[in-house]
Amino acid sequence: MIEFRQVSKVYPNGTVGLRDINLTIHRGEFVVIVGLSGAGKSTLLRSINRLHDITHGEIWIDGQSITAATGKQLRRMRRDIGMIFQNFNLVKRSSVIRNVLSGRVAYHSTLRTMLGLFPKEDVEIALRALERVNIREKAYVRADQLSGGQQQRVSIARALAQEPKIILADEPVASLDPLTTRQVMDDLKRINRELGITTVVNLHFVDLAREYATRIIGLRAGQVVFDGPVEAATDDVFAEIYGRPIKQDELLGVDAE
Repeated sequence: MIEFRQVSKVYPNGTVGLRDINLTIHRGEFVVIVGLSGAGKSTLLRSINRLHDITHGEIWIDGQSITAATGKQLRRMRRDIGMIFQNFNLVKRSSVIRNVLSGRVAYHSTLRTMLGLFPKEDVEIALRALERVNIREKAYVRADQLSGGQQQRVSIARALAQEPKIILADEPVASLDPLTTRQVMDDLKRINRELGITTVVNLHFVDLAREYATRIIGLRAGQVVFDGPVEAATDDVFAEIYGRPIKQDELLGVDAE
């Protein structure tokens, strides 16, 4: 489904973001990427949909190189990749339904979407997406009137409205309390299981990675230092990924809030 072939990323200031990454992520997997801040997690995730261009190598999605894609082909490939951000990336003064409908823009002309002329079918898709994350009743409420957890659910619904094959989530629960964190992670896991959408999530919390992932990838200084099933991700493995024993604030719970 997603294949990294000798992928490296060097930023203009000389910082190495990724170093010779070779990975294959299979259809329907729920992959969690872990590592310290600066390990390359966001760079790896955002290279999948070309939010970050890589310096060397190639990334293939469904048998097509997104690295080489341009124009309409790139837009079509990006349409199949939903993105969920840590800070939600919502238009706070707009309604929830308008925010979710923005996930449909790649299906229509620029003029039509600027004027907000979405067909009835798109509205139905958006409402079903909101229902899947249990906030359909908030459809016509302004986004800035929602809690942080509800806003993140809106961003998940927006990604679902794209009808994607892949969902990427970059630290989606970093700004949420432990209870809301589990609710959002439950939503992502249920969507992965019920719809078969390949899901790749960056997480800071070790306990969440162990609880929700089917596979864990550990990054350190831009390199893959672990890639395996959850059962193999022992405390010793995490110590290798982090370069030291796990700290309490890297777990998730009331004491770590």
